[in-house]
Amino acid sequence: MPMMPVTDSMFLLIETREHPMHVGGLQLFTKPEGAGPDYLSKLRHDMLENTGVRSLFRRRVAKPVNTMGYLAWTEDDDLDLNYHFRHSALPQPGRVRELLELTSRWHSTLLDRHRPLWEIHLIEGLHDDRFAMYSKMHHSVMDGVAALRHLQGILSDDPTAMDCPPPWGSRRPPRERRKPGPGQLLRSARGTVNQLAGLAPAAFKVANEAFREHALTLPLQAPRTMLNVPIGGARRFAAQSWPLERVRGVATAAGVSRNDVVLAMCAGALRDYLIEQRALPDAPLVAMVPVSMRKRSDSADAAGNQIGALLCNLGTDRSSPAERLAVIARSMADGKRLFKELSPLQMLALSAVNVATLGGSPLPGFVNHTRPPFNLVISNVPGPRKQMYWNGAQLDGIYPASVLLDGQALNITLTSSGDSLDFGITGCRRSVPHLQRILTHLDTSLAELEYTTR
Repeated sequence: MPMMPVTDSMFLLIETREHPMHVGGLQLFTKPEGAGPDYLSKLRHDMLENTGVRSLFRRRVAKPVNTMGYLAWTEDDDLDLNYHFRHSALPQPGRVRELLELTSRWHSTLLDRHRPLWEIHLIEGLHDDRFAMYSKMHHSVMDGVAALRHLQGILSDDPTAMDCPPPWGSRRPPRERRKPGPGQLLRSARGTVNQLAGLAPAAFKVANEAFREHALTLPLQAPRTMLNVPIGGARRFAAQSWPLERVRGVATAAGVSRNDVVLAMCAGALRDYLIEQRALPDAPLVAMVPVSMRKRSDSADAAGNQIGALLCNLGTDRSSPAERLAVIARSMADGKRLFKELSPLQMLALSAVNVATLGGSPLPGFVNHTRPPFNLVISNVPGPRKQMYWNGAQLDGIYPASVLLDGQALNITLTSSGDSLDFGITGCRRSVPHLQRILTHLDTSLAELEYTTR
């Protein structure tokens, strides 16, 4: 039985009914020309005929009802694809509203630990004759970056290509894993020891940046807000796309990165939303911004979790969009500069410090009597740069759905898809009222940024 890395087992350990630990995604497709009424039924049938399953999709916890379930994996030799790959239909009138409500319900339910930890739903019944696919996979198996790379690996930029693999497949033949020899193990151990020895100077560097230079946003500086409360298990999910060119235009005019503009777009939306709820704090909100530690050369078959965590001052105490953007750009630049000077292990150590307080969130009363380490997660995951297709069906959007924790009732995750930025917003159904209003405020915030940078 292969052992789990600690970063993977953590997501199984902290999962409860109120805190499902899976990442998800909603993809929209336009059917190929000439598709008949039985198009999706035939597509699903053809997919189920393909039994070439990537090993990752056979992986399940070794002992799901005891502590070994947090420590080791085993492979399911009798995978029931009919259970994991489901065909569903929307209730009439089949608007995006019904699609998002159905996605919200699916994203609220736990995965079965007695089976491999994934589900995929093929969805018909959209009033414009498009179809959708909602997939979810446990965070212990794959992080959001790996999930998106896997999705890109089964797509094609050729609209006539009809050989795309099913969502559980891969274009690459499985590689044999060689057992590491004694020399390789010794080199690996020596490298780990050297990096551990470097934690002390790294800690000194972080302390110097934070306290002498005042250049870092630290955990526990975030104000308490209506978003930082105990949560229930039910979720709401909202999604919308914006042209990438609009964000690129603001970034060029202001001399900042596109991710800075996205964060400023979110900051303006959060400020307006909290004012609408009469809940805007005087102190600025702080976002945790995940940073992928994967290399660009990593294949689409990458799995597991390789994510760092930066904290960003969102400047929500400033009424000026230009001032908020400047605060965000400076905060992100300081954090990224420090990350570049650290080794991967040191980056993980700093990230662990940034999120460590979340470990106490399951304790009764902890969230209500402590300051949050940050107010929400805002994640920007790179997606395909070209128009993509899946067996002739045109991909129209990729909308990520993420995890929530006690004290973290809202998550904003977005991805680029061709010429669009696709936002997925996940919120606690009980704690974040009128979640869809944040989409309206995002649109307003982007328009304000465009106006101030003309």
